[in-house]
Amino acid sequence: MENGTDGVKFRDVQVRHMLDQYRAPETDREVLMALTAETRLGPRKSWWHDYTETSLPPWFAMYVSLEDSAATIQYYEQELVPGLLQTKSYAERVMQVPAGFVGEDEAARRVQARLERQSLLTRPMAPRLEVAMGEAVLHRLLGMGSGIAREQLRHLLDVTQRLNVELRVVPWSAGMHGGVASGGFILLHFPRDPISGEPLEPPMAYSDLLTGAMYLTKSAEVESYQLVWSDVMKSSLDPGASRMLIATFLEGLEIDGEPHS
Repeated sequence: MENGTDGVKFRDVQVRHMLDQYRAPETDREVLMALTAETRLGPRKSWWHDYTETSLPPWFAMYVSLEDSAATIQYYEQELVPGLLQTKSYAERVMQVPAGFVGEDEAARRVQARLERQSLLTRPMAPRLEVAMGEAVLHRLLGMGSGIAREQLRHLLDVTQRLNVELRVVPWSAGMHGGVASGGFILLHFPRDPISGEPLEPPMAYSDLLTGAMYLTKSAEVESYQLVWSDVMKSSLDPGASRMLIATFLEGLEIDGEPHS
């Protein structure tokens, strides 16, 4: 185990005992327990191993390791297309704001890491991704340039044809709902033990900020975000209606005289 031999499958009880003995901080426990579960999912190298020390802030590197081990990812976003669904040109534009916050070389590395991160949606045993995003995301797209907007809208229509990806739009007409108060967040649900049927790890809520992130694991905290998620689902369009709305935005760009490519 200490040598990191390939093929070793760790048991939760063993790792928890070691973490107790070493008095590991709670944040480290979360990551290590997620990696423990990953050893039981078969041998594979996760994409983020090549980026943790070069392109990902430490507070986000912890998240992607957990995301990589999740069975279901529930993602609510008010302002931006979620990172797992962004095109390269859209991600590059996002990295430019605020101006000067990230240098050009660093921005390029982060964009590449973001694109690599999307590989988890097409890998074997890919997680299920459920996304709810506000209608404002679509309107803001139109202000990013017709080329970026058209490419991103088409990508959203393409990626939502995958069986493991579901996208819903929360229309402005929905009025007030739980997500208005909570802001954007992600809920991670982890695989179940094949023997006991119990989740390998309890669900976790995550929310990132400009220079840091919140990892919420207490039952009361997670339940609050699950309540918000349920309310957002009630306020959103169904997947079919959401695709029609996205297609309407795309058609509007092409009708306005933009070349159809």
